[in-house]
Amino acid sequence: MRHIGIIPARYASSRFPGKPLCRIGGKTMIERVYTQVSKVDGLERVVVATDHPEIEACVKSFGGEVRMTSPSHRSGTDRCAEVFRSMMPDFAPEESVVVNIQGDEPFIQPGQIQELVNCMSGGEVQIATLLQRLDNQESLNNPNVVKCVRDVNGRALYFSRHAIPYLRSNPFESHLFYKHIGLYAYRADVLLQLVGLPVSSLEAAESLEQLRWLENGYSIATRVTEYPATISIDTPADLEKAVKYEQSISNQL
Repeated sequence: MRHIGIIPARYASSRFPGKPLCRIGGKTMIERVYTQVSKVDGLERVVVATDHPEIEACVKSFGGEVRMTSPSHRSGTDRCAEVFRSMMPDFAPEESVVVNIQGDEPFIQPGQIQELVNCMSGGEVQIATLLQRLDNQESLNNPNVVKCVRDVNGRALYFSRHAIPYLRSNPFESHLFYKHIGLYAYRADVLLQLVGLPVSSLEAAESLEQLRWLENGYSIATRVTEYPATISIDTPADLEKAVKYEQSISNQL
């Protein structure tokens, strides 16, 4: 299988417009993400998928590969599919894997992306994603933290913004909860099928696109990452935290 890393980078974020271009320690966020992803040995190509000419120009300025996509896409998955279509027939869908890497995690670990690539090595997995052990009840009850329940073979049973399973009488420590990490790998032929599916009732209820895939019978393999969570930038306040973090690790060098 051939592996392609695609980084969706949308300009018009409701909470932080233009955030891929925000600067952290002298570099834009999108450059930092691109640099980290490019360190992954298992990826043959790394491409930024964007809907804005300023982001396109930024990526070209640091020598990255970028492709323009429609501004009407609902999700990064749709943007990844458009980019992959533009790379055919150089990459055959039946022989390719697309890895969807979030463009708002400037300190993402290359090893974490490699974990996801390794999940797809056999070719039989349709979709894969990463989980992290959830270690506090506050996050469990936070609807912005997506939870996952999986079966004994590591396949996802359900994703929810709600705390699942419900602990009727047992304490929080009695059950192992998982937080979803928003990285995906798809077999490319499966990716092209996913974006043709209509929005499902579960997806609409929870505003989680992966529920559409489960509802339509697709299998999602999960792996518990060995790496700690990194800083995800959704708001200007998150950017302040990222700048302070970058300064702290630079001072240690």
